[in-house]
Amino acid sequence: MGKFYITTAIAYTSRKPHIGNTYEMILTDAIARWRRYMGDDVFFLTGTDEHGQKIQEIAEAEGIDPQSYVDRIAGQIRDIADMLNISYDKFIRTTDGYHVEAVKKIFKKLYDQGDIYKSEYEGWYCTPCESFWTDTQLVDGRCPDCGRVVKKMREEAYFLRLSKYQKQLEEYIETHADFICPESRKKEMINNFIKPGIQDLCVSRSSFTWGIPVEFDPGHVIYVWIDALSNYITALGYTPDEKGDLYKKYWPADVHIIGKDILRFHTIYWPIMLMALGEPLPKQIFGHPWMLFGEEKMSKSRGNVIYAEDLVRHFGVDAVRYYSLHEMPYANDGTITYDVFINRYNSDLANTLGNLVNRTVAMINKYFDGIVPENSCAGEFDESLKEVCISASEKIEAKMKTWHIADSLDEIWKIVDRANKYIDETTPWVLAKTEEDKPRLGTVLYNLAEAIRIIASLLSSFMPETADKIKAQIGSTDLRYESVKTFGGLKPGTKVGTAEVLFARIDAAKKLEELEAEQSADEPESKVAPYKDFCEFDDFLKLDLRVGKVIECEKVKKSDKLLRFTLDVGGEKRQILSGIAKYHTPEELIGKNVVFVANFKPRKMMGLESCGMILSAEYDGKLSVLTTLKEDFASGAEIV
Repeated sequence: MGKFYITTAIAYTSRKPHIGNTYEMILTDAIARWRRYMGDDVFFLTGTDEHGQKIQEIAEAEGIDPQSYVDRIAGQIRDIADMLNISYDKFIRTTDGYHVEAVKKIFKKLYDQGDIYKSEYEGWYCTPCESFWTDTQLVDGRCPDCGRVVKKMREEAYFLRLSKYQKQLEEYIETHADFICPESRKKEMINNFIKPGIQDLCVSRSSFTWGIPVEFDPGHVIYVWIDALSNYITALGYTPDEKGDLYKKYWPADVHIIGKDILRFHTIYWPIMLMALGEPLPKQIFGHPWMLFGEEKMSKSRGNVIYAEDLVRHFGVDAVRYYSLHEMPYANDGTITYDVFINRYNSDLANTLGNLVNRTVAMINKYFDGIVPENSCAGEFDESLKEVCISASEKIEAKMKTWHIADSLDEIWKIVDRANKYIDETTPWVLAKTEEDKPRLGTVLYNLAEAIRIIASLLSSFMPETADKIKAQIGSTDLRYESVKTFGGLKPGTKVGTAEVLFARIDAAKKLEELEAEQSADEPESKVAPYKDFCEFDDFLKLDLRVGKVIECEKVKKSDKLLRFTLDVGGEKRQILSGIAKYHTPEELIGKNVVFVANFKPRKMMGLESCGMILSAEYDGKLSVLTTLKEDFASGAEIV
């Protein structure tokens, strides 16, 4: 029995994860279960990454402390893992006390030995990605990873000497061909990030406080990468002073399962951290593809997010596990939409697998009083079925070694398909018509029940609840891996259960209508006014937008809506009337700098001349005058 240590990336607690995020847990769980199924001593780690500026800002916006915020999100993530039947051995949180203390010691060790040094950073910072970028790394002035707006930052910081270990890392990757996979990801890391030169990494921040403090420099907190990446060893009881029993037993990790978007951090930063600590590197890092909504990355702002709990509520846990594992290719991005999900559910689960089990158990109950018959009358098509069953385990074992999970499920479905075809070939309902054919009927049904037992056994790593249900229906107690290498493990005389529907066929049109209605009910009515038609840029340039300082403001007599403004515009006075009396008092606007359109023709309102239009923002039926950010902004300044 071998030892096998497998991890997911720890989930960032900025928000509840969608199915694209939770796919990684399902994938890793299938691998962990398969290795246990084969007899390995497995340790499976998952958890949450809970520090950083983004989390601090979200918590402040909600009016709560960061710890309360991450407690809530971490709880949601763990609930999702449990709902999806994820068989993790440990769930780590980076706010756990033992992790915090270990990270402090790791940082201090690296500093004491000269691998961390203090300097000053100036660059472009992306808060959602928690990443700094140089001018040359930006794409169209935005974050190269997520495409969001970045901001210029300059602050004192500590840096990890990645450049010191560049040659050592290159040599390691060259001599360990399977360290990074798939091969395409390995080439991407080497050509795009390692060969051009590895820059030293900012590993502390002083502009926010939600993080693990640098004990010898209280103004700094340890930045995300040393904090988050260290979880893979701190969870095993590692500190620079002491290596716990779990660390001695399981490290180095056999594989880190991570998303392709964080491959750089795991194949450059993490190995160099371990080299600097003098610890072994993980054996392999697998960068899996993304699960897209159609052809787009899931995003709440795009309105294309699907959550695991919604899928489970409508289709069941194992249907979600099956789709996630089967529809994600090894190297290329996969896709999910509700209509594609339903089609796959009906074709693979309801019609093919579910129908096979239901028909077979029903026939054993009908023709043999629920007792698995003797296998005593061999005939045509038997050997073909047996060959597919016996050869499956070896093929799956080879595919699982290289993380080809979807292909492994295809091998199981070859048995399912062959068994369904075997029913059509042998026509057991015809054999049941004469007493003379009953021995042959018994053999046919035995072979089908044994094939289903093998299917349930092989399926247990991927769809554990379904495997248990099948086992109960055919009355088998032996789903061991060794039992599927030969045909005949099911004992004649075994009592089968009642034929029950594993996956009820779904009316696609009705279900899609139900889902659409549910989504519409969940979406709050938009408070944002509809966008107007496109205009030409040249038309926009015709507007002369200026800043004016409000020196007088009063209500217009006999009008409930109008305020009369006198603006100072670069030494000139200008009168403008604006219909915002319901939303502002004159007193609150005097002294403010407002933005107005200066080149509208004068017009009369309530007998008064208005020479321009003051800009206001409308939201949720309310108006608010647009004031400039700086009160000392020069009046008359042109908005460009």
